[in-house]
Amino acid sequence: MPASSSSSTSTSGLPRREACDVRFRLEKTFDFEAAHSLPGFPEGHKCRRLHGHSFRVDVVVEGSLPAGAAHLIDYGDISRVVRPIIDGELDHRHLNDIAGLENPTSEMIALWLWRRIRPELPLLAAIVVHETCSSRCIYQGQGDQGDPA
Repeated sequence: MPASSSSSTSTSGLPRREACDVRFRLEKTFDFEAAHSLPGFPEGHKCRRLHGHSFRVDVVVEGSLPAGAAHLIDYGDISRVVRPIIDGELDHRHLNDIAGLENPTSEMIALWLWRRIRPELPLLAAIVVHETCSSRCIYQGQGDQGDPA
């Protein structure tokens, strides 16, 4: 007798199972313009002086697909969490004036963003801060015991 004619795939096109055991990483990129100075650098160093950058931030989420789903997270959901922070708190600001960014190195910006975004975006896997087209910092949450900023 032939096997049942019921489909062995879900509406997502994936094999039916509780959840997909394949992991995915999604990235959403945001841009902002800001000025800063780096007071930790030696006197006379160019980065100690006030200057600006066209920053780029990649927000990386990672996880397995939920049962029956064909996507990990809607990119719009990432934007709803991140866009107000970028546009409302960082864009066209003097970063040194922001609480927690008094010494706004790429590392501190990445950590500050992680602490602001992670509570609202549990799939957050990394924050990548591009200070220039050839210089970036990648933070993946390692060792962070701090409270959200």
